[in-house]
Amino acid sequence: MAGKKEQKEKKDKPLDKWTMKELREEALTIPNIQGVHGMNKEEIIAALRVAKGISEPESKKKGGSVREIKAKVADMKKQREEERAQGASRNRLDILRKKISRLKRQTRA
Repeated sequence: MAGKKEQKEKKDKPLDKWTMKELREEALTIPNIQGVHGMNKEEIIAALRVAKGISEPESKKKGGSVREIKAKVADMKKQREEERAQGASRNRLDILRKKISRLKRQTRA
C-alpha cells in the first residue's frame, strides 16, 4: 500500500510522466473506462483525461500520434516501391527515402 508521500508525489506529476502500472491502477478505479489492460499508454492517458476533465496539453509532435506517423511511413514505403518498379529517377527515390527517414525520426522525438 502506497504511503501518503508517494500518493502526493504521484498526483503532482503530469499523467505522461506516470508509469504504466500507475496509469492502469488509476484507470481501474474509474468505472467508465473499459479494457484498460488492452490499451497502450497514450490511450490510457487520453481516457483518464476525459474521465477527469483534464484538458490536453499542447502537443510537441507535429504529425500526430505515433500510430498515425507509422501509417504514413507505410504509405510512403509503398509509394517508393511502386515508383521504383516504374523506373523512377534516383533523385526521386532519394527524396522519398529522406521523407520516410524524417517521419521515422518524429516517432522517436
